[in-house]
Amino acid sequence: MAIVRYPRFLDYSNPFQELERMRREMDRLFTGLMGEGGQRISSGVYPAVNIYEGADTFFVEAELPGIKSEDLDIAVEGNTLTLRGQRKGEEEEGLSYHRRERKLGTFHKAVTLPSDVNSEKVSAQFKNGVLKLILPKAEHAKPRKITVKME
Repeated sequence: MAIVRYPRFLDYSNPFQELERMRREMDRLFTGLMGEGGQRISSGVYPAVNIYEGADTFFVEAELPGIKSEDLDIAVEGNTLTLRGQRKGEEEEGLSYHRRERKLGTFHKAVTLPSDVNSEKVSAQFKNGVLKLILPKAEHAKPRKITVKME
């Protein structure tokens, strides 16, 4: 059973006291979900992506340093792009870390695009730790020009 300390009184001169308490509780919750070893890289943040579009195509760039192309799984279904992978590392015997910000483990990120994609024509390049995807829009999602007939 955990002992939880509650303030004896609320400090009404500090309006952020309750927000700070809620932040600490959320940190505690997410640390519990992720585990102390950090075996999973958080899913919403990693990898960092840029998504932009042209007239007929979406372009996605994802930063994936230290990951090999064979450790990536890319899937497109409808208008959802899913990136999965794993950053593997080797633990050195006898070393102790002073700071460890580059996490190891699996990641999963799903991104909803503004319209459907033609998954048959998707292409990918992986160079210098940057994944570049070219996702052509599905025919039914492309804008169509409508001509007006004069009567």
